[in-house]
Amino acid sequence: MSKASVSMKIGSDGVAIITMSNPPVNALGPAVIAGLKEKYAEAMSRRDVKAIVLTGESGKFSGGFDISVFIEVQKTGDLSVLPEVSVDLVMKTIEDAEKPSVAAIHGLALGGGLELAMGCHARISTPDALLGLPELSLGVIPGFGGTQRLPRLVGLQKAIEMMLLSKPIKAKEGYRNGLVDTIAPPEELLTVARRWALAIAEGRKVWRKTLDRTDRLSALYETRQKLYAFRKDAERTPNMPQNQLCLDAIEEGIVHGGYAGVLKVPNITGVGLRPRPIRKVAIIGGGLMGSGIATALILSDIHVVLKERDPAFRGLKTVEANLKGLVKKGPLTQEKMRKALSFIKGVLDYSEFEYVDMVIEAVIENAPLKQTIFNEVEKSCPPHCILATTTSTIDLNIVGKNTNSHDRIIGAHFFSPAHVMPLLEIVWSEKTSPQVILDLMNIGKMMKKVPIVVQNCTGFAVNRTFFPYHHASALVLHLGVDPYRIDRVIRKFGMPMGPNQLADLVGYGVVSAANVIYSSAFKGRTFESNLLEMMIQDGRKGPEVKPSH
Repeated sequence: MSKASVSMKIGSDGVAIITMSNPPVNALGPAVIAGLKEKYAEAMSRRDVKAIVLTGESGKFSGGFDISVFIEVQKTGDLSVLPEVSVDLVMKTIEDAEKPSVAAIHGLALGGGLELAMGCHARISTPDALLGLPELSLGVIPGFGGTQRLPRLVGLQKAIEMMLLSKPIKAKEGYRNGLVDTIAPPEELLTVARRWALAIAEGRKVWRKTLDRTDRLSALYETRQKLYAFRKDAERTPNMPQNQLCLDAIEEGIVHGGYAGVLKVPNITGVGLRPRPIRKVAIIGGGLMGSGIATALILSDIHVVLKERDPAFRGLKTVEANLKGLVKKGPLTQEKMRKALSFIKGVLDYSEFEYVDMVIEAVIENAPLKQTIFNEVEKSCPPHCILATTTSTIDLNIVGKNTNSHDRIIGAHFFSPAHVMPLLEIVWSEKTSPQVILDLMNIGKMMKKVPIVVQNCTGFAVNRTFFPYHHASALVLHLGVDPYRIDRVIRKFGMPMGPNQLADLVGYGVVSAANVIYSSAFKGRTFESNLLEMMIQDGRKGPEVKPSH
């Protein structure tokens, strides 16, 4: 039985002491988070409670979120073990509550522990307590609003230093910087905190929400200069993308307000939805994209039905080749390869589709073909089944034109090779169900992808950005510049590969089909060239991509 608990004692002065207990550092595991919500709800409902003091037992406030939960998610893929936390707990339960909270800090307040304290309306600490946000050293950014609240308390410069260096400071320094409101000796900590809480409740001290504060923030121009300098410093540390993401989150909140900075996907996350289990996925098309997606899914222990037109099941053979390549390179063992292959089955019709939770269409960029497939799939799948398309450019409303299931249709744009590249573009239309979006985000995380959620339009986010880059390259090529020189210059600029090599990788058929869509959607803004068509007619197609479905 877990030792984690949260208790509450109400004094005669009307101050409730809420105490976290989860030895040895009062980690914020599911039981503690649930207990905090329960005790705060009780405190809000009781007339004899005027204010709250939040603290931890055994000489510590809180060491932060219980990362063993992440280990459990990695082992099982079950996101339901993650507690509903972050925005709801810190912002709604504590910061926006109708009664004030004061954090009584001793020992340490790190990560989520400090983020809880910053959500309170004042912070009282013993002089030697350690305060910090060390999440970046673990590969994640502060997720309970620390990217927004810390700059508002200590200023941008100090906040970024604390986060990027993952180095805690003592409370005495925190007091000088504005993170702590006053220092108290250990034996007087609760007494001082109670007085502060009562003074706020009775109007004798200012009741301030950290997320609303702007007095420690500089002018926007100066802020962006500082962020630029920190970004350049962060670039010197390789393989640490979380540092730049942390700076992105800080900038978002300063430019658009603290509340914008702590929210994730509007109307999707934080509205009480939970991801549904996806046990079996059908993929239509065994070409480069379909086989790559299938490889990524079975490596995540998700059952796959791969529908092809070719009785020789070339897509299955490509999946096996993908796995053998991973074994050869080292990250995959023979045993894991055999296990992964047991999760996939090849089919030539829709007979197995009545048992799947999601269908991913992965055929060529041809709108009429995709429309036909979605019309067929709608009749073959259960009503809860998600209908996803891998289109990189076509409007989702066009793809689903002939169906009655627009709420289930979503874009799942992977990048080639899909079992290697980490990005997953999740595209939603105004008709897509929030539940479907959340489910696909969950699948992306299970596949160890980096999901980004974007709204429906021609080219979506990535290819809408890429199309002028590609067309500019085509123009330079048309003027006679060596394609290898173009790619060398682009790689020197910092891109992992040049536009011409990328076209080779994805296949000229895909690029040509995308160009047709761009020419229609962006009339007068594209560069027209017949070079690709000439190469296709000459048999030069890049990788062989068959319209297999």
